[in-house]
Amino acid sequence: MKNRTKVLAYTMCDNLEVDDFIKKATTANPKDFLGLIRHVIALLKKEQKQTSTIARGRLLHLKPSGKANIVGDLHGDLRSLAHILDDSGFLKKTRTRGKAYLIFLGDYGDRGSVSPEVYLAILKLKESCPDKVILMRGNHEGPEDMLPCPHELPIQLKQKYGEEAGGKIMKELRKLFNHLYTAVIIEERAVLIHGGAPSKARSTRDLAYAHRRHPKESHLEEMLWSDPQEKLEGTQPSYRGAGQLFGPSVTRKILKMLNVKILIRGHEFSEEGFKINHSGRVLTLFSTNQPPYRNKYAAYLQLNLSMKINNAQQLTKYIRQFE
Repeated sequence: MKNRTKVLAYTMCDNLEVDDFIKKATTANPKDFLGLIRHVIALLKKEQKQTSTIARGRLLHLKPSGKANIVGDLHGDLRSLAHILDDSGFLKKTRTRGKAYLIFLGDYGDRGSVSPEVYLAILKLKESCPDKVILMRGNHEGPEDMLPCPHELPIQLKQKYGEEAGGKIMKELRKLFNHLYTAVIIEERAVLIHGGAPSKARSTRDLAYAHRRHPKESHLEEMLWSDPQEKLEGTQPSYRGAGQLFGPSVTRKILKMLNVKILIRGHEFSEEGFKINHSGRVLTLFSTNQPPYRNKYAAYLQLNLSMKINNAQQLTKYIRQFE
């Protein structure tokens, strides 16, 4: 039965085409949307109940083999998502036997005009390619005691599907958010976190179970909301009103603890679609340049997971910028 399930998942992914896929995301009805959310929650629960070291809580471990496309904030930008799928050839790569991952760093909605459609699209990707698509949690998928501002998604859902149906979909999405990964570790290479390094973390358990310890402990808040700052020792309160600004010493500490070389994150606007901090130890990706943003480029990363990484500058040749 297990082998059959894998074959079915592969076949579903194999049949996807970018244009048809985007069209389905824009035309789904409320019933289909609710069913999709619930199915993806079930898939994530199954992943996170594995007894192996692959998934532990909300921390996912990847072996350093295969390739990955790593996508930063989308914020309701379906056009950029379509471009990334087309440019990366991800859907075609899933038809080969090699490992090909699509990793989203979070912040799928709000600000952009088609946030419901973007959520539909990324959830459809997960449903169709469950072992190849990794969905992470951003601050716009945070707990209800830390809602972002502005938070247009509930409004857009009600405008698109009506008051009752839109409210039900938002309720189910909030359940989904608590199952998204808060960190991904590519062994001996990199750690992926939406916002920043949890400054008080002492072990991988703090990353894996941050969602359970919130709000008593600050790990989840920092992982979703924090930003790197140069010339800062330790941390200081963030201008965002949540999380921390963290200096190079915090980055060095978390990288050493996890036995990796760099932190790859989203969360922060960048004119070039990416930026590097902390002497090459932090790489930020921002994958939308649509309104209300006005950055010249958006970007995502195409990464060979087997490649030895020493610093983020080494990865600039693999960053795909687009207008």
